[in-house]
Amino acid sequence: MKYWINVVSRDHVVDGVAQGITQANHGKPWALRKMDEGDWLIFYSPKTKMQEGEPLQAFTAIGQIIDTEPFQVIVSPTFEPWRRKVRFEDTQEAPIRPLIEDLAFIENKKQWGYRFRLGVIEIGKADFELIKAAMSYNKNH
Repeated sequence: MKYWINVVSRDHVVDGVAQGITQANHGKPWALRKMDEGDWLIFYSPKTKMQEGEPLQAFTAIGQIIDTEPFQVIVSPTFEPWRRKVRFEDTQEAPIRPLIEDLAFIENKKQWGYRFRLGVIEIGKADFELIKAAMSYNKNH
């Protein structure tokens, strides 16, 4: 089992949760092909919307891959993205800033945003558990 972060604007995360799917790197298949059924996926949203969104810098969803390989869909004549099916957990958003110092996958704490430029990042289980705990509802919810 592997653990991944997928960098996606919040508006696209919301759409993906509603559909039970994920895309990566603007619909390209290469990162999705690295994922296996049962792998966990955390969504990090730098902005609220892909175009002209406000800064957000938060983890926005967690899910588990539930299919065996990527599939392609036709959205329009010029856009045929690859997707994976995901079962999403019931979580709340968590800002990244309070977690930066404790996240091992972020080596350079001063330029932490640089780590997210690849779009999809494999992380360790300890980082996954730390983020998941931050996104879990407290008992008063």
